[in-house]
Amino acid sequence: MTHTRQVRHLPAVILTAFCALLLVVTYVTPSQAAPREIDKQPTATGYGGAVAALDPYGAEAGLDILRRGGNAVDAAVAASAALGVTRPYDGSIGGGGFMVIYSAETGEVTTIDSRETAPAAVEPDVFIDPETGNPIPFQERRVSGLSVGVPGLVRGWERALSDYGTMPLHRVLQPAIGIAQRGFVVDDEHQRRTENNLAVFRDFTSSSDTFLVDGEAPQAGTVIRNRDLAKTYRLIGRHGSAAFYEGEIAEAIAGAVTNPPVTPGSDRNVRAGEMTTDDLAAYEALEHEPTVVNYRGHQVFGMGPPSSGGSTVGEALNILEGFDLGEMEHADALHHLIESSALAFADRNAYLGDAAYVDVPLQGLLSKEFAAERRALVGDVAAPKPVAAGDPWPYDDGDGGTAGDPATTSEDGSTTHLTVADKHGNVVSYTFTIEQIGGSGITVPGYGFLLNNELTDFEPDPDHPANAPAPGKRPRSSMSPTIVLGPDGEPTAAFGSPGGARIITAALQVAVNQLDLGMSLPEAIAAPRLSNLNGASTGTEPELLNGPEGAALRARGHQLSQLGTIGNVTGVAFLPDGRMQAAAEPERLGGGAAVVLHPSD
Repeated sequence: MTHTRQVRHLPAVILTAFCALLLVVTYVTPSQAAPREIDKQPTATGYGGAVAALDPYGAEAGLDILRRGGNAVDAAVAASAALGVTRPYDGSIGGGGFMVIYSAETGEVTTIDSRETAPAAVEPDVFIDPETGNPIPFQERRVSGLSVGVPGLVRGWERALSDYGTMPLHRVLQPAIGIAQRGFVVDDEHQRRTENNLAVFRDFTSSSDTFLVDGEAPQAGTVIRNRDLAKTYRLIGRHGSAAFYEGEIAEAIAGAVTNPPVTPGSDRNVRAGEMTTDDLAAYEALEHEPTVVNYRGHQVFGMGPPSSGGSTVGEALNILEGFDLGEMEHADALHHLIESSALAFADRNAYLGDAAYVDVPLQGLLSKEFAAERRALVGDVAAPKPVAAGDPWPYDDGDGGTAGDPATTSEDGSTTHLTVADKHGNVVSYTFTIEQIGGSGITVPGYGFLLNNELTDFEPDPDHPANAPAPGKRPRSSMSPTIVLGPDGEPTAAFGSPGGARIITAALQVAVNQLDLGMSLPEAIAAPRLSNLNGASTGTEPELLNGPEGAALRARGHQLSQLGTIGNVTGVAFLPDGRMQAAAEPERLGGGAAVVLHPSD
């Protein structure tokens, strides 16, 4: 007699009680609970742990792991996996990222590099059209197998958990599996981003099947599921990263790159890439020393090469340290911010790349002496831009240091950032991405995740001195996960942002808002932003552009152009009374989500 028949023949009273118990069990099991829209708030203050993310499902997933005794690394991986379900166009297991970790036990900061790598068959001229000798148009580069780098996120998760976490991978994936299986409520931002990718998603059978409803974007307020991704997460949880980098998933990834699943009848020219399962099996997540600069008595830690975030934020801060921004009018401080950013970007564009392939003068770029040389170029009026790169080599010891063109990035970026702190004082600042919103547009058939277009972060010029494509090379990134330690060596804040190359200027401005202008972290995040990437015009959010600061900057010779949003910051601050304060955007791009384990007014 089967179990089903035993239940069927139970007396009615017992059967009723059994069903009631089953309903209770079903309600409290996350993987079976009914989908619900989660309320979100941009700021939360309290004790025991904090999570800030772009999406409330991600924040709640991290908080669930903290509640169950996990540490900040465990919670960061859980939140990352959940965001791969609910923010699939921003960052997922089809991409890579950078994690900056502060250990309360040792007082040290380290970084995990899970940046994508170029397949072994990639040549420096991969993005040059052989028929014309010119670069392939960006959108054609992006929506192709050529743009897909070997994903690194899963190996990064595993390395971080193995070295710094307390929970196994299968445990921290449970919240995300539940969300993918039971579904989540679509918000306005998800609908908007899907609509912006409709033409691309319709051109791939797997992407249309996974992310569209009858060929259209799912509407805000409806529930959608991704059971293929739930299956993928279960395989990874059961077998570790080997399930992703070997076997059926690896074969499916390589197949999608080399033979993209183009919809029959599509007239899109989708170029095939050359990724193999050997490329996937060979991928390694790396641990690097962080970048660090001393600024106003604080240590500001960031990500080193192949990210340009830590070095560019650090160089700009070093330049700004020679000016008393806190005593200036706000417009004057912004003038110095623009000029310092342009100088740092000139050097970033000239020298930053994968330090395993090119000599990066990281020590020189972050030296106080080089900053003084660059600071001397900042005057009372705007310098003509672009400004020329400086020469950091005289300030470098010659070992190359430790451990895409800005115009091609989207306005608000497809990247995602989350920040976590736990009750022990461990902190994680974690940025990950698939590059453009929707990545390459190619979903791996049957596995529920989009592949990145990260190789478009290489310069198409095969002779570029720092960031040309090469086999196995990691493209230059702008991701800027940041952790700030105070004069006592304890964390004061951690933060980061999506936003393409403007990630750097968003992180820089949040740091200046806090350390120079005396803002709280929520105030520093909410304040209007501007961004200069060493271009003739400074992108400016409307409140600054149309206010007195905009007029004052134009009087100094700055050309200003309007941008709807710059960045989408999340962070955690550590208050003097021992409380933690999670903070996210109150308004930009629909606002973010902040939670703490034990709220306190």
